[in-house]
Amino acid sequence: QVQLVESGGGLVQAGGSLRLSCAASGSIVSIETMGWYRQAPGKQRELVAAITTGGNANYEDSVKGRFTISRDNAKNTVYLQMNSLKSEDTAVYYCNADVVDYYSYRLRAYWGQGTQVTVSS
Repeated sequence: QVQLVESGGGLVQAGGSLRLSCAASGSIVSIETMGWYRQAPGKQRELVAAITTGGNANYEDSVKGRFTISRDNAKNTVYLQMNSLKSEDTAVYYCNADVVDYYSYRLRAYWGQGTQVTVSS
């Protein structure tokens, strides 16, 4: 099995910063794209940012210039640096990774348990 464990959420004032981390562990052969999604109350889960193994990143329009995604391939970890946070960034943030595991040798999507980010105005 593969586990994704997130950390770094919390409560922050508008304009502040938070850094999320997500570490993948378990029976991993390789990890392709890693990303962060978020889901606000009453809304659908949306992609915030994603990054390939080679470091190519893409961002949802509303976070461009404020959020930065990065990864450490040696540690199977992805990060999301969030600056200039706004109240509309409040959501549960989920880590996602496309993983080839030792059981199936197929690419499968795994999810973290989610971490709450609350931005107070």
